[in-house]
Amino acid sequence: MSDLLKVPTMAEFMTAGKQPEVLFWVGCAGSFDDRAKKITKAFVKILNSANVEFAVLGTEESCTGDPAKRSGNEFLFQMQAVTNIEVMNAYDIKTVVTTCPHCFNTLKNEYPSLGGDYKVMHHTQFLKSLLEDNRLTIEGGTYKGKRITFHDPCYLGRANNVYEAPRDLIRKLDAELVEMKSCKSRGLCCGAGGAQMFKEPEKGDKDVNIERTEQALETQPEIIAAGCPFCNTMMTDGVKNKEKENDIAVLDIAELIANAQDL
Repeated sequence: MSDLLKVPTMAEFMTAGKQPEVLFWVGCAGSFDDRAKKITKAFVKILNSANVEFAVLGTEESCTGDPAKRSGNEFLFQMQAVTNIEVMNAYDIKTVVTTCPHCFNTLKNEYPSLGGDYKVMHHTQFLKSLLEDNRLTIEGGTYKGKRITFHDPCYLGRANNVYEAPRDLIRKLDAELVEMKSCKSRGLCCGAGGAQMFKEPEKGDKDVNIERTEQALETQPEIIAAGCPFCNTMMTDGVKNKEKENDIAVLDIAELIANAQDL
């Protein structure tokens, strides 16, 4: 395993009597989904190259409870949330960063009332802060001049008003950012939110992810950028449905940066 994939746990930090700068909340998708694992690895490589002292909970991390809550099982959500809060509070966690907007929204907005009060950042916000503090440099390289459209994840954009961080990072790649007709506060869901990811769609004329992919394709992009593992899956499926997978890549912001830095 290369140094760039060094992933310490909170337990290791505690044993050494140290506290990391941030807790990296990996999330279920980033831990178990083969495609999302690539996003996790890309983000870890960036953290290590920027000399960020971070840790993960490892086996002590469990689902935030977002799918349970969205599908109506409030009891299960609170059980999952309280379990995580007890673990994080025992480690005296102050700052959390995550690559999943669903985890981001739940940890940021729904954990405080249950006793879990943390500074929670989406990875695009954290990467932008590293950039502003001159701890991270981004060069276009691979993506210089490429047409990239960004799909706003619902729980990052409309739910939490984070629109500019991912776009600022794309511009730093010297890429051409092309916006869809429905973007930012008017963005369209990829179809995975609200636990819809885990069930078949209801009958209708067209799946939501196909509609959203069509909007993305109208911008004639070379790359569809995402900031959410669920959005990534849905947009990738949409691109495959349109038989464009050989022409258009669907990549997370972290992957774009890691690739551009040749990490």
